[in-house]
Amino acid sequence: MVNSEDFIKRLEQVLQYYGLTAAAFADRIDVQRSSISHLLLGRNKPSLDFVLKVVKNFPEVNLYWFLNGKGTFPSKEASKDSPSSSYVPGSKKHTVDVEKDAREIEKIIIFYKDGSFSSYEERMVQ
Repeated sequence: MVNSEDFIKRLEQVLQYYGLTAAAFADRIDVQRSSISHLLLGRNKPSLDFVLKVVKNFPEVNLYWFLNGKGTFPSKEASKDSPSSSYVPGSKKHTVDVEKDAREIEKIIIFYKDGSFSSYEERMVQ
């Protein structure tokens, strides 16, 4: 059984580590904002679905540590394997180790959930 008070402390630690508000965290793991609020206030206990979404979207969060407080955070395995380029939680996209890739970037396109996008191209300065 998960100790609610200790779980809340670990959840707060995760929020602080990533520098996220409860609302931003909820958006990242695709849960209702109110569910995070209810968890932090101790009104609700975490569901299995919630815990799995956190572990899936934040690989530094060790499942055993998150549930029981045993183990380490951030996870040593995740920090060893993390690429030097920025990680986008929940992304199924390919990440590139920028330091090892000698190719030049010509264009970057960012797709937003609302269907819009932004395009950035390298401009030659003379």
